[in-house]
Amino acid sequence: MKITVVGTGYVGLVTGACLSDVGMNVTCVDVNVEKITNLHKGILPIYEPGLEEIVKRNVAAGRLNFSTQLGEAIQDSEAAFIAVGTPPGEDGSADLQYVLAVAEGIGQHMTDYLVVITKSTVPVGTAEKVRGALQAALNARGSALDFDVASNPEFLKEGAAIDDFMKPDRIVCGVESQRAQDVLTRLYKPFTLNGHPVLFMDIPSAEMTKYAANAMLATKISFMNDMANLCEIMGADVNQVRKGIGSDPRIGTKFIYPGIGYGGSCFPKDVKALVRTGREQGYELRILQAVEDVNDDQKLVMVRKIKAHFGDDLKGRHFAFWGLSFKPETDDMREAPSVVIAEELLAAGATVTAYDPVAAHEAKHQLGDRIQYAANAYEALTGADALLLITEWREFRVPNWDRVKQSLKQPVVFDGRNIYSGAELRASGFTYSGIGLK
Repeated sequence: MKITVVGTGYVGLVTGACLSDVGMNVTCVDVNVEKITNLHKGILPIYEPGLEEIVKRNVAAGRLNFSTQLGEAIQDSEAAFIAVGTPPGEDGSADLQYVLAVAEGIGQHMTDYLVVITKSTVPVGTAEKVRGALQAALNARGSALDFDVASNPEFLKEGAAIDDFMKPDRIVCGVESQRAQDVLTRLYKPFTLNGHPVLFMDIPSAEMTKYAANAMLATKISFMNDMANLCEIMGADVNQVRKGIGSDPRIGTKFIYPGIGYGGSCFPKDVKALVRTGREQGYELRILQAVEDVNDDQKLVMVRKIKAHFGDDLKGRHFAFWGLSFKPETDDMREAPSVVIAEELLAAGATVTAYDPVAAHEAKHQLGDRIQYAANAYEALTGADALLLITEWREFRVPNWDRVKQSLKQPVVFDGRNIYSGAELRASGFTYSGIGLK
């Protein structure tokens, strides 16, 4: 099959690379000339484990190509994925201008039947807008070409996207014709040979499934953070509580780890967009509004702990961050708790030195030179009043605590992910504070 993927961001590049890796001929299109030029040189715009190797392998095999020319790319394609950004507006609604611009461009250039698939996370009803933009472009040409619109939301976890695409737990496809379903069935056959299901449904249900899934996961996180804060007040240990409830198969163990709030490109944006969608329909999604409120507040928990220990005036205090990205195995800084924490500490007069294995360059876009960036984890500690564990990268799991103590001005650790043993650190002379712990 020949496939076109429009957009070379996180979703588009992973989609194009993985489809080419099972033998399809894929062209990834982007209007950003610099991105395409860099991709031709083997320079990827994102960090994702395993992706660079797949891209290079399939470019060398001639199955994966990059272009700025949408019209050339869709010639002879059986399907075109729209995988461009849908950034949230100030009111939380998803901005569809890029999605609809791509749909219009496809309508201006297509020369045969095509299935146009929205891969971007889009609100319910977007497919109809895509259809309208396509049809308007065809009408302007005086063309009667047939096409189908489909919804195929992505369920990729940053840091594990290749496995998620290659070995999906489910593939959701919203279609409205047998012809479109046949194309998607052939497209995803290589990924269903081991029993991974393709769930065909109507388009609005497919669009809603993506939002509902992310909203449910975000709800579990905010619920557990709320419980962690109450545990700390009541003298309970949230880690023990987590084990107790996680053993119930109706609840499960995933996404019930307390911390300093969720971030990234999906949960914050999708929760806001779903709340906004409900309001537009006259329905208040009260649970999801609370999920968002709890998450916003949770990003300040570590700052409150720091001020409780050092006082509200942090002038002259210096803090070391281990981790900046919103989660390990990604350089994504969107909605990262580290930014909120850094801004609050800076506003209180403190200074910050941070180390992250891959996200420093992205962090500079948001924090600039207002904080310092260390070349390694231990360099970040020099002269700091406390260590703040922000992101649970593997290299932070078993540090040399003697070296940590020697580097810090005073042995204080704020653990935002509960990856250390408070009992062990206290026995070694550290002051330790986690989330929801005694």
